[in-house]
Formats: sequence, structure tokens, C-alpha cells
Amino acid sequence: MLSRLKLSRRLKYYFFLLLSFLGFLFLLFCLLTNDARQFKSLTKTLFISELSSDTLSLHYTLAYPEDYDLDGKAVLPCYQPGKEENAAYLESILERLSEISPRYLSSEDAYTYQLLTRHLTLQLSGSDFAYYGEPLSPSSGMVSGLPILLADYTFRSEKDVEDYLNILDQTDTYFEGLIQYETEKSAQGLFMPDSSAEKIIEQCGSIMDQTALSSGEHFLHTTFQERLVELENEGLITEDQKLHWISENDRLLTTVMKPSYEAVADAFTLLSGSGKNSMGLSHFPKGRAYYEYLFASTTGSSRSISEAKQMLYQDFQQNYAALLSLMGNYPELISMNEPFSSDFPFSTPEEMLVDLQSQMKTDFPAFPQFEDGFIPSCTVKSVSPAMEKYCSPAYYLTPPMDDMQKNTIYINHRNQPDALTLYTTLAHEGYPGHLYQTVYSQLALSQKAASPVRRILHYGGYVEGWALYVENLSYYYAQNIYQNEPSKAAWCEACRLNRNIQLCLYSLLDIAIHYEGATPAQVQAILEKIGITNPASVTAIYQYIVEEPTTYPKYYLGFLEFQELKEEAATQWDDKFSLMRFHRFVLEAGPSDFTSLRTRLTASPIG
Repeated sequence: MLSRLKLSRRLKYYFFLLLSFLGFLFLLFCLLTNDARQFKSLTKTLFISELSSDTLSLHYTLAYPEDYDLDGKAVLPCYQPGKEENAAYLESILERLSEISPRYLSSEDAYTYQLLTRHLTLQLSGSDFAYYGEPLSPSSGMVSGLPILLADYTFRSEKDVEDYLNILDQTDTYFEGLIQYETEKSAQGLFMPDSSAEKIIEQCGSIMDQTALSSGEHFLHTTFQERLVELENEGLITEDQKLHWISENDRLLTTVMKPSYEAVADAFTLLSGSGKNSMGLSHFPKGRAYYEYLFASTTGSSRSISEAKQMLYQDFQQNYAALLSLMGNYPELISMNEPFSSDFPFSTPEEMLVDLQSQMKTDFPAFPQFEDGFIPSCTVKSVSPAMEKYCSPAYYLTPPMDDMQKNTIYINHRNQPDALTLYTTLAHEGYPGHLYQTVYSQLALSQKAASPVRRILHYGGYVEGWALYVENLSYYYAQNIYQNEPSKAAWCEACRLNRNIQLCLYSLLDIAIHYEGATPAQVQAILEKIGITNPASVTAIYQYIVEEPTTYPKYYLGFLEFQELKEEAATQWDDKFSLMRFHRFVLEAGPSDFTSLRTRLTASPIG
């Protein structure tokens, strides 16, 4: 009896020890995973907060927002003054991040933590420049941008159609907010030059053309009807619904959207003449400081302006010398003029994309198989004639992160690109450019369960730098096509060098105009030295750079950053280096600033 009692007490003692140990393990687990849970909660909050207030961004980010509890009423964001509130919000997020230790996060979350911290810190530094941005820029502003987004707004369900119509119904308050912002900019002495305001006024009348609206042939009529027909053919809507929505779309275009554009035109007519600076940002009170912020934010490069300028200048000299040498070796290039007009082996964009995919296989990895048999489709469309004047030569429409299947590339036929230009443009926009990079990186991030907040962190230098990097490679692919015709292969190389020289020069001019205060006369003198003497061309180049600061550096400095990153990888990996490995590294990292990419590269294994 006594022995049984002792055994019972001993069992209780051991049971108590076991419970204590399990409790300790549970407490340790909670402590070690607390940072991870906090980080997941914070990034989810940021993701939802960013998208819930902007249905257009939400729709282009998520095909099925209900899976993220984002299926509320459609909202177009409306401008609200208050830089102090924005700064306070950014500071609060950064403070919450500082309470989380990246040491206790997964490697992927730790990288997201690094990106997010740098991104928000940079955004906070820009809060002092509330009236220096330009949402209604003639080249990339929302006067032309909104109709493009509306024309490609995918309809997958009845709710998508209703959301679309609700967005149309809010265009008046949306543009009223932007008019208020422009009025406040004017009061600060920061309104755009008259030449830019005139372009906006012209766009308002041209885009919302009364004749096209009255006849029902406006592209926002036709594209809307085409999408409804697709839904009807899939059995998702009835004919009565289709007809009702067509009537509602007609009404909103006429009674809401067109008057909204008229209001913008009227406001800009009244504000014309209030602009105090028709030159670069450096001529504004805080212009140079704003340019430094914008340069870092847009390019993703942490280089100083002077360092970036030196990098660009050295590249310009190298390419110019290489072009002169090539012309010396192939003097016949001087008299050649678009030698591919008749014998380029591919006549359609689809054929060109097939060849590009074939040639890239040696140096670029296949898509991660997130789903068995996943193959993204690509449709090449033409820009609507009504929008050709306001669109870039080509653009890729980024698909939602949860539906990467359907991809679209738009070609602007206004300038009728020759065969080589179309081929390299499709490389830039398609394979191995934007389409390939976007789909690959998103699939890779999904496989690693990366936070969806990564999708709302935009890195223009990475995205456009990559596209220009692979566009350069596509000129070599074109040379492969003409490997038995040296003169034509040399022409391809001459075109590549000329393209780089031009983009590099415009990037240098961007710095000269916006940071160093170059005048139109000084820019004219620079352009004349390389043979650009037509006054209209000189004016157009100068005005575009004034209207779109840091656009060219986003492309070309981003490209040079990738070139340098590749050289660093070759040095670090030594005989283990290959283009395949480098490209996989960049793609699996996903869109990033270049400082973070370098940190990630340094931490990568050598072997």
C-alpha cells in the first residue's frame, strides 16, 4: 500500500514536470513566433487598407477580392488635403515595424520586412513635397490613364460590371478632387507650364469626343459591349441584363464622365498662366530636394545624383565609341535603311513572341509550376485609334496576382514600327520582358508564401530596368537570325547601340534639366552636337522631360544597375556563375530596390 502511494506521488510529480515543460515550450513558441504573427497581421492590414480605398487598383491586383475579404462597394479615391496625416500614418507603420525583429521571421518575410522598411522610410521623406507631384501630367496622367484602365477592366462576374458602372458614376467627384489639388498647386506657385496645360485641355476634348459619344462608337462604348457579350456567351448574364447595362453605360458616359472632362478643361483654362516655371524642377523652391527624392523612389537606386550621372556618362562614351567602331568596320551601314522591311522571317507579333521564347530558353528558367500544366496566354491587341496619340508605343497590362493566366500586350501603330523595332518591343513587353518577369516572379513569390503586400510595393527601376535589360538581349537574338548575313547582323547591333545612346542621353538630360537647371537653349546646344537639329524635335524632347521627371533614368539607370549586379554576381559566384543562375536569382527575388537586391546577392551561396 505504501509503495503504491509513493508510486502515485512520483507519477504526479513527473506529470507536473511534464506539464511545466510543455508550458515552457508553448511559451517559448509564442515568444519566438510573436514577431512573425505581428508581421503577418501588419502586412495584411496594409494590403487591405491600400486596396479597399481604390477599386481600380484592387481590380488590377486581385481577380477574386472576396478571397481577401475585399468585396465591398466600388470606390474611386478622392483627393483629401493633409500631408501631416499621411506623414503620421507612415510614422505609425514604421514604429510598428521597429517593434518586430526580422531575426525571428522566415527568410522571405525578413526580405519583405527589409523592402517595406526602406519603401516606407523613403515615402516618409517625400511627405514634405505634397504639391510637387503631377497626377494630371499630359503624358502619364489620369486624363488619359483612366480611360485606358476602364477599357481593359475585366468582367468576370455581375459584380464586376456593377463596380465598373459605379466607378463611372464617381468620375465627377474623382476629377473634382484633382481639380482642387491643381488649384492648390497653383496657389503654391507650382502649377504646370501653359504648354502642358494646353495639352490637357486638348486631351479632354479629344478623348471624350462628342461625335463618337453621340453615335455610340466611342471606345468606352464598344469595349464595354464586347465584354458584356463575352459574359452572355459564357451564360453568366442574360440578354436583358446586357441591354440594361449598355443603356446605363451610355447614360453615365454622357451625363457624368463627359461633364467631368469638361470640368477639367474649364479648370485648366482658368489656371493657365498661373504657372511660374516652364523649366525643370530645380527652378522650384524645393525642386532639387524633390528631384533627389523622386529619383531614388522612381529608379530604386540609392546612388547619389552625381554618382548616377558619372555612371551614365561613362556608359554613353562606351556605347558611342562602340558605334563609331562598328560603323568603321561596316561602312555599308551608313547607306542601309531598315533592311528588314521585306525579309524579316516573322511577320506577326505572335510569330515573333514564339521565336523570342525559343531563343531565351538557354539563359532563362522555365516558369515555376505553381499549377500543373500552367501556361500563361498572351493576346496582342492594337491601341484604340482614339488613344494612339496619348499612349506609349507599347504596353503590357499586368494581370491580377491570383489569375496570371491571361496576359495582354498593346501595340500602338501610330508610328508604324519596323520589323526589328516590333521584335525588340515585344521582347521588352512580353518575353523575356514584362510578361515573363511578372508571371515568373509572382508564381515564385506564391510558392514561397510571400506576403501579398509585396504586390503593392512598386519598383519602377526593377520593372523597367529588367525590360530594357532583356530588350538589349533581344537585339542579339535578332543577330542570330542573320548570322549568315554579317551586314544585317551589324545593323541589329548598330540599332541596339543607338537605342542605348539615345536613352542614356535623355537620362543625362533629365538630370541636367531637373537637377542642374539646364535651359532650353543649353539642351538645344547638347542635342545639336549629336545631330538633332530640328527645332520641333528639340522642343518636344525638352517638354517631355520637363513633364515626366525621372522617367528616362527609371529605364536606363535601372538597366545599368542590372548590368552591374550581373558583374557582381559573376565575381561572387566565379566559375559557378551562369546567366541562367543570375536570371533565376533576380526573378525569384521579385521587384525590389537595388540596395536590397545587392544585400540578397551577398547573402546568397557562392557554390
